[in-house]
Amino acid sequence: MIWYILIIGILLPQSLAHPGFFTSIGQMTDLIHTEKDLVTSLKDYIKAEEDKLEQIKKWAEKLDRLTSTATKDPEGFVGHPVNAFKLMKRLNTEWSELENLVLKDMSDGFISNLTIQRQYFPNDEDQVGAAKALLRLQDTYNLDTDTISKGNLPGVKHKSFLTAEDCFELGKVAYTEADYYHTELWMEQALRQLDEDPEHQRANGNLKYFEYIMAKEKDVNKSASDDQSDQKTTPKKKGVAVDYLPERQKYEMLCRGEGIKMTPRRQKKLFCRYHDGNRNPKFILAPAKQEDEWDKPRIIRFHDIISDAEIEIVKDLAKPRLSRATVHDPETGKLTTAQYRVSKSAWLSGYENPVVSRINMRIQDLTGLDVSTAEELQVANYGVGGQYEPHFDFARKDEPDAFKELGTGNRIATWLFYMSDVSAGGATVFPEVGASVWPKKGTAVFWYNLFASGEGDYSTRHAACPVLVGNKWVSNKWLHERGQEFRRPCTLSELE
Repeated sequence: MIWYILIIGILLPQSLAHPGFFTSIGQMTDLIHTEKDLVTSLKDYIKAEEDKLEQIKKWAEKLDRLTSTATKDPEGFVGHPVNAFKLMKRLNTEWSELENLVLKDMSDGFISNLTIQRQYFPNDEDQVGAAKALLRLQDTYNLDTDTISKGNLPGVKHKSFLTAEDCFELGKVAYTEADYYHTELWMEQALRQLDEDPEHQRANGNLKYFEYIMAKEKDVNKSASDDQSDQKTTPKKKGVAVDYLPERQKYEMLCRGEGIKMTPRRQKKLFCRYHDGNRNPKFILAPAKQEDEWDKPRIIRFHDIISDAEIEIVKDLAKPRLSRATVHDPETGKLTTAQYRVSKSAWLSGYENPVVSRINMRIQDLTGLDVSTAEELQVANYGVGGQYEPHFDFARKDEPDAFKELGTGNRIATWLFYMSDVSAGGATVFPEVGASVWPKKGTAVFWYNLFASGEGDYSTRHAACPVLVGNKWVSNKWLHERGQEFRRPCTLSELE
């Protein structure tokens, strides 16, 4: 543990707030522009200070010439009435002007701008949330600390590096979360990078002190070390995470594109086709392009089903309303935030914009289900590390009141639009069956959550994998049971 103390002394950490907040990519791009504005303001301040110093320098040069001449023959110099007058004037007036110039604060404009912009700055909670996102990505995509530190991630456009201080910060966040596995990994990475920088000022400044502390601790622990000298050392293992999930290994493998693969025999039964929405006039002349993604549960992808123009309108409507996504608490029946769902979302009604209304009707026409009892269109933005761990969209029997307030029954089906491509990560995976559906802008996927009997299909348990690199925009429509009685009639079997 002494090397934790060594790094702490070198890097002088700051205090932390409670983690858990998440900032969307849209908000982070706004922060980029905010920082750019502050840099411009800072450069203006530097220019003002440089102009001020230039004026002071000119004063100093002029006065240096005068005093050099005057001190060679003081009596002769002040014997000249003009020199005597100007000396009195300088000391009485001009030195006061110089004093005012030196004391003039040129930072007012910059400080004022900084104060205004500070209200939009991320806080400790945001910073910790971003750190936890990196740790989450490290586990999900099997990334080592050196790879992340050097920015060697797939699909990156702008490579970035972590400093020793950055690595220490990640270790500190893990320590605060009682995640000692990641604490050790990132503290060791910080030490390695410190070793690569022997000129580090703070390290050198504290070196003697910490050598003394380490020597002292060595003496104290000597007897304990002797007792354990015969024991074999074992490699460090990852302990049980605070957010332990039994299916996590399968879930993370699917996120990496590994895991269960469909047999060739089953693959032969998957087809691409044109779909006219059961002879719907809108799709007879321009049928939709359908592709089977999986057989059980049946997952269908619609290609070119939402245009770039529609996507931009939906995003523009959602951006001002984005807030931390919530989930139904099965115990209270109320909406709450959860660590397993990290995204920003907003809800859009059909009556507020013709594009949203048109999208809703398109879903109805293609699925054959009534959208009048469906929930509003939910738009979600998953930034880096954004995820939604394995979950069901429908309410199980132990959650009888999950959608009671809606009065429309259970969620019979899910329609999910992909409104962006993702550079790396961000797949929708179904751990129970091993299906991985990858984001593709302009497409949508559809599946039934309930059998025709009304029983829940537990194979539809799914997750939104963490976004490794890039930005993921989706929108989804949850369709409910009410209104579907004659559109999707019951069968004689509970599992059909």
